Amino acid sequence: MQLAIALDLPSSAENLRLAEALGEFDDLWMKVGFRTYIRDGRDFLDTLRSINPRFRIFLDLKLYDIPNTMADAAAEIAELGVEMFNVHASAGERALRTVMERLEPYGEDRPLVLAVTALTSFSEEEFRRIYGKGIDEKAREFARMSYEAGLDGVVCSAFESRAVKEVTSQKFLTLCPGIRPFGEEAGDQQRVATLELAAKEHVDFPVIGRPVYQDPDPKEKVRQILQRIGGLSARSQ
Repeated sequence: MQLAIALDLPSSAENLRLAEALGEFDDLWMKVGFRTYIRDGRDFLDTLRSINPRFRIFLDLKLYDIPNTMADAAAEIAELGVEMFNVHASAGERALRTVMERLEPYGEDRPLVLAVTALTSFSEEEFRRIYGKGIDEKAREFARMSYEAGLDGVVCSAFESRAVKEVTSQKFLTLCPGIRPFGEEAGDQQRVATLELAAKEHVDFPVIGRPVYQDPDPKEKVRQILQRIGGLSARSQ
């Protein structure tokens, strides 16, 4: 598992202070979301890289539009030099294929592309009301479609990770928000998981936000999380 830290604090200054506190860790992904990117833009990404050039950036914008517009946006994101971004699987297979075709000129330098299956804030009832099927069933359908369209993986809850890999490939990546590493409160997430469950379900990228940035010592908390991930990884080998 590779740890992703959610930079979801209310201001650029707070997010950068958190990144600076974690600057000694070379094996972190930094998740930059909607609010942060709209407010702080490319300069924020450049500042993150100046804090630690080995930080890898996941631009969490969840693209959802007509196929050509999504593909245009994907090309612009690739020009930013980020290592990973995401789109909504519910935009449809044609949109996903168009995005991947647009990124072909970047070759091995293109960012990883993940598709969102079901937002972790959804309850089963809410999701079924919108999509007409349960979360587990639809997440598998979205994952299979994304895999066939050439994407690298999906964003899903840890509870769907194993099933996603079973209908795609063990190498198909799963990035899972809503991870509470040591059983912390769920907050506004409906489907949360511990690191132990994430490891059991073969999650590739656990995303952790509040348990880190609400801790009095974020650096020590991340050190504990990385140690726990290392222990779980060793156990699974």
